[in-house]
Amino acid sequence: MRLVDDALVTDTPDGPALLGSRCSACAACTFPRQAGCPRCTGASMMDTPLARHGSLWTFTIQGFRPKDPYTGPEEFEPFGVGYVELPGQLLVATRLTEPDPEALEIGMPMHLELVPFRTADDGEPVHTFAFAPDREVRA
Repeated sequence: MRLVDDALVTDTPDGPALLGSRCSACAACTFPRQAGCPRCTGASMMDTPLARHGSLWTFTIQGFRPKDPYTGPEEFEPFGVGYVELPGQLLVATRLTEPDPEALEIGMPMHLELVPFRTADDGEPVHTFAFAPDREVRA
């Protein structure tokens, strides 16, 4: 599966997870990965898979095509964007799979998914990460 950036995601036994970094001195987490700690300025950051589940902290609906350098399809469909709180780690700015604001609620459980984003020039689908309400969990 082609991703918008292979450095953003890692495989885990439970499925794909966002790849962040964690400071070995103060335990601060970052996403995406960083070489230095934004909390203690330490330089002992280690790669860490982030939680695959969290809760919706806030959201809005993107109602128009974002400006460049957005690389999504020319045909625009509204989509949700928000922050998802990953327990004990951080807030992640993310695309949401749900575009209907009436179907979203602050505090609702969410889970990570890899979703189609656009088609590359060679015709291969390119995926990105997004969080989905837990009620959308598929078997």
